[in-house]
Amino acid sequence: MFLKDNTLLNNAITFDEVRCIGKNGEQLGILSSDEALSVADEAGLDLVLISPNAKPPVCKIMDYGKFCYQKEKKNKEAKKKQKQIEIKEIKLSPQIAQNDINYKVKHAKEFLSNGKHVKFRVFLKGREMADPKQGFNVLNKIIDMLTDCASTEGEPTLDGRYVNILVTPKKA
Repeated sequence: MFLKDNTLLNNAITFDEVRCIGKNGEQLGILSSDEALSVADEAGLDLVLISPNAKPPVCKIMDYGKFCYQKEKKNKEAKKKQKQIEIKEIKLSPQIAQNDINYKVKHAKEFLSNGKHVKFRVFLKGREMADPKQGFNVLNKIIDMLTDCASTEGEPTLDGRYVNILVTPKKA
């Protein structure tokens, strides 16, 4: 029978000869697929095709349900240990006052102290698109204010109507 991961089990293995591996990893040698299936049935386990392209194909005697369960459990455990990087976005305008910049930088420092990345975006409206230097100047002011607790990923870039910069916490 075929399973959802295209693994051949038991009677679906129709090769004349297969190299058989026992349940404890010991080599049982080259057997006909019927002999290998009978050995698996005696042990109360499944015959699973491991490597169909080998000469002869390799099969292993194992409890396939238990194998799948342990594999799933291992994948979940690895996913738990992954670290998700959270990116906070702070939007600005080119005509922002210095007091407002200070307030936004204060929030950014809080995010950075919590290990989050911060993306600053300056939105350019209408005629501001003709001279995006104002957006770059605002971001350069912010970068200067954050040099003590953060590092930048490259230089500010123009992306459509936005001037962007990604700021990451400094490594201790």
